[in-house]
Amino acid sequence: MLKIMDIFPAIDLLDGKCVRLYQGDYDKSQVFNDNPAAMTRSWLEQGANKLHVVDLDGAKAGHPVNLAAIASIVEMVKTTASQPVQIQVGGGLRTEASAIQLLSLGIDRVILGTVAVEQPQLVQELCQKYPQQIVVGIDARDGKVATKGWLETSQVLATDLAKRMAAMGVAAIIYTDIYRDGTMTGPNLESLRELASGIEIPVIASGGVSSLRDLLSLLSLSTVGVTGAIVGRALYTGEVNLTEAIRAVGEGRWQDVPSDLGTTNFA
Repeated sequence: MLKIMDIFPAIDLLDGKCVRLYQGDYDKSQVFNDNPAAMTRSWLEQGANKLHVVDLDGAKAGHPVNLAAIASIVEMVKTTASQPVQIQVGGGLRTEASAIQLLSLGIDRVILGTVAVEQPQLVQELCQKYPQQIVVGIDARDGKVATKGWLETSQVLATDLAKRMAAMGVAAIIYTDIYRDGTMTGPNLESLRELASGIEIPVIASGGVSSLRDLLSLLSLSTVGVTGAIVGRALYTGEVNLTEAIRAVGEGRWQDVPSDLGTTNFA
């Protein structure tokens, strides 16, 4: 059976610039590009057909902040993409008005986080109004869900929240292990397997990817529903080449990867 995985280059916006945080710490941000549209063009030229955008300022403020930058990303995709490109955006979406605001820009899917814990009824209503356009981001510390831009940690278990959200009809779950995010120490395969095994909707892995080997390791979880991976810092530093990653796991051609990067049990 051919195994493939979607690769989502991450564009995290802070003060209108493309940055990466370390373990979600706003005080440990690194600017990689001050022009989100130009960064988008670069990912498109390397073959991206998915984009993961996070409004970090919005996550702290509780409403979208980097709307101009997000609009510039959408426009760049519209004017330069040679293939259909799916854009998903999260960060501070805590009302229906905020979700509509982004969808009206041409975003394909919006990502809800804090409201999944605090206003689950709103998630359900949005899923009914905008089917297949609502994604829930579950960001966890030690298995418990963090909220409000990762600044607070609830007592809600990530696995329990995933099950509730799946029952409400969300299109997918994005799972982030905060302790892995920005660290390039590899994804948390155990937590991903546990969460994905308990639901029947796609799970997108986020946090810790540092190499093509890490992406190949995620393919072992395709059988339990892990269908994609968000890659951030490793793309910006060059540790992962987007074109090569898409060729290896996005086109199901991992067999072509040099043997020293190969892993077992991918047949």
